[in-house]
Amino acid sequence: MPLPSKTVSRHPDYDTILAKYMKDGRITVWPRTRERRAVLLDFLAQSFEPSREYPERRVNEILGRFHDDFAMLRRYLVDEGFMDRDHGIYRRAGGSWEID
Repeated sequence: MPLPSKTVSRHPDYDTILAKYMKDGRITVWPRTRERRAVLLDFLAQSFEPSREYPERRVNEILGRFHDDFAMLRRYLVDEGFMDRDHGIYRRAGGSWEID
């Protein structure tokens, strides 16, 4: 299974940023800065398996667990390169990766 072309390492304050913007597994406030949004998007990207295809409906179900505005999250994931979209099919394209 090939790694996506866009990978990033985790932000040094990853856990602190998540704690600031999330409570009980849900996003409570959407960050204003791109850097902090990228941390949340990286976290969301972890919900998708690399190289697996997801129909839009399934992406909405997964993202809906984290925030009611799953369409906004989906748009940001695509716009910021964390996911690719082609004809309603989504694939994880970036984010940090656990390497064994």
